[in-house]
Amino acid sequence: MAELLSTATITTTGLLCKAFLNSGLCSITVSNLHILLDALRNDERRRHGQGVVTVANHISTLDDPLVWGTLPVKLYLNSNTTRWSLGASDIMFTNPLFSAFFRKGQVLETFRGNGIFQPSVDIAIKQLNEGHWVHLFGEGKVNQPPDYPRTNGVARLPRFKWGVGRILMETAAPPLVIPMWLTGFDKLMPEHRLFPYKYFPRLGIRLGVVFGDPIPVKEITAALTMQAEERFAPGCEPKRQMDVVRSNVTAIVQRAVEALGRQVSGNLLNKSG
Repeated sequence: MAELLSTATITTTGLLCKAFLNSGLCSITVSNLHILLDALRNDERRRHGQGVVTVANHISTLDDPLVWGTLPVKLYLNSNTTRWSLGASDIMFTNPLFSAFFRKGQVLETFRGNGIFQPSVDIAIKQLNEGHWVHLFGEGKVNQPPDYPRTNGVARLPRFKWGVGRILMETAAPPLVIPMWLTGFDKLMPEHRLFPYKYFPRLGIRLGVVFGDPIPVKEITAALTMQAEERFAPGCEPKRQMDVVRSNVTAIVQRAVEALGRQVSGNLLNKSG
C-alpha cells in the first residue's frame, strides 16, 4: 500500500507539472534530456549497484518538482526511474499533511544545521547503492542574487554543501553524476514577493533545462584514491584528510555544474538559456 501511495503521489504531481508546462502559461526548452533517460533506462547499471545523481543550481522553490514535468509519463510509474531528493524540514515538513505528501513523493527530510551525518544523507546513500536516482541541489537552498560573486570576472555559485561529497564518497560504487542547469525558474517564482503573490507563479516566463555530460567517473575515483593513500601517510590526521577529500569531491561536482552554466548562461551565469 505504501508503494502504491508513493507511485500515486509522484504520478499525480508529475502530471500536474507536465500540464502546467504544456498549458501555454509558460514555455520551456529542454536540451539533452536523453542523457538522463539513457542513464535511468540502463538496467545493467542498476544491476551493478551504480546509482544516478543529478545536481542542479537552485533558483526557485518550484525547481523540483516542476522540472520533472519534462519527463515521459511512464517514468513516474516506476520507482527505479523516479528521483529521491533531500528537502528542508523547516520549509517542506511543516505540518502532518505536508510531511505525508513529501515523504510519499520520495523527499527525505533534512534538518538545516545538523551537518552531513544525518539520516536523510544515509538514506540517499542507501538508495544509490540500490541503483536508484537521487537529485541534489548542491547549494542547499534557493539562491536568487542580483549577481553571483565573481573571481577574475567569472561568476561562481555559492559553495556546494559537503553532503554532496559525503554521498559520492560513501556509495559502494561511484554513481553516474549528471550536471544540470536551470534558467527562468527564478523569474517564475521570485523570492521576497508580498502575500498572496509569493504563492503564485508568474506567467509568460521562458524556462530552460539543460543536462550535461556525466562527470567522468575517473575524476571522482582519483580523488578517492588520493584519500586512501593519504589516510595511511605518516603524521596524517584522518579526520582532516577526510574533510579535505570530501571538499575536493564536492568541488568536482560544483565545477561541472558551473561549467555547464557558463555554456548556457555566460560567464556571469545570468543569461536565460
